[in-house]
Amino acid sequence: MSPELPVWALATLIFLLRVADVSLGTVRTIVVVHGRIPLSVFLGFFEVLVWITAVSQVILRLRESPVLVVAYASGFAAGNAVGILLERRLALGQCVVRMVSSEGEQVAEILSSAGRVRGVFRSEIDGAPTRLVFATIRRSDLPEAVRRVKAVDPDVFYVVDRFAQTNGHAPLPRATGWRAVVKMK
Repeated sequence: MSPELPVWALATLIFLLRVADVSLGTVRTIVVVHGRIPLSVFLGFFEVLVWITAVSQVILRLRESPVLVVAYASGFAAGNAVGILLERRLALGQCVVRMVSSEGEQVAEILSSAGRVRGVFRSEIDGAPTRLVFATIRRSDLPEAVRRVKAVDPDVFYVVDRFAQTNGHAPLPRATGWRAVVKMK
């Protein structure tokens, strides 16, 4: 970067670089948990490339302006939020959905079109018969499935849990790192 760059412009650039590198790091961490090796390598490369660029500029011009350190730290903080929002938007992986509804059979049909219903159980709320529907679906399909279920039963109660591993009814991520060597048979 040009040494003639004004401090305010450099601080803005460092802030934006830091937001980008921390956002990449957040998404990379999620990708690693899901076992997506090529994507994690790709994201990790650019994460470190951006980080080195940002930190080198802070170190080179720190004496000139301590504002660069504030920009660096602010970019880190904002990058966490941006990374989380980005990961939510990408909605990688699968989730478990448990829904309690008086319209259990219709809820089960909706969820089975979005994923795989694991069970429909009889339940009761305040003496009224209900059904507990237990399903696994892709996280990216969750908002549409919930919208469709709420159209059938606006009072549905539901809980969503993410998972990284299952007993084989959904694709499993592959072990990475030293765990892969230990788990080899």
